[in-house]
Amino acid sequence: MADDPALAPPDDALRGRFARALEAARAPAGPDAPDPAPYADNLLARWREPQRRYHTLAHLTAVLDHVDTLEPYAADPDVVRLAAWFHDAVYLPDRSENEERSARLAERALPEAGVSAAKTAEVARLVRLTVGHDPADEDRDGQVLCDADLAILAAPPSAYAAYTAAVREEYHFVPNDAFRAGRSAVLRQLLELPRLFRTPYGVEHWEATARYNIGAELELLSN
Repeated sequence: MADDPALAPPDDALRGRFARALEAARAPAGPDAPDPAPYADNLLARWREPQRRYHTLAHLTAVLDHVDTLEPYAADPDVVRLAAWFHDAVYLPDRSENEERSARLAERALPEAGVSAAKTAEVARLVRLTVGHDPADEDRDGQVLCDADLAILAAPPSAYAAYTAAVREEYHFVPNDAFRAGRSAVLRQLLELPRLFRTPYGVEHWEATARYNIGAELELLSN
């Protein structure tokens, strides 16, 4: 459950996961289909940029693992996996348009990598959906990606504390009072959602724990 850097697999394992998702999404691919490796390497380099403390390869790996768990609920799980790779590929903590820039990166890279226009558009749509994590009831792929991205909220207490500390490190340039106010607003917005998780698995296994963790964090922030 925790996005622990020690749990991130070697690059070769991640390259393999990206290649399988890309090849499935662009199937049937012709003999001249581009090699997935350069695209994987570009994304891996992005995910290990030095300004990241939470949005790291460990987070990417955790989201991919959660997508694997939630695969039965997805309409096109390999498109969801590609969206997971791109969803925080552009990440600067002091910028507000990271999801949009990540979506645009997918819109540039995936057609070049051999993915159809329709599937590229779906990946980009899913990436943009992570701004608010509020997929429609009929949006199966959106529900899977959003649940996978938010699963850290249901981590055990020590892992949740490590997650919140890493988020604070990413926003080290924000004064304490401003950070507490901004973080509290984000958490309250999440609690106002009818459900944090939309897949049956997420509702059963993650919802109650996540709401408890968020409530406890809000109490700490208010002190």
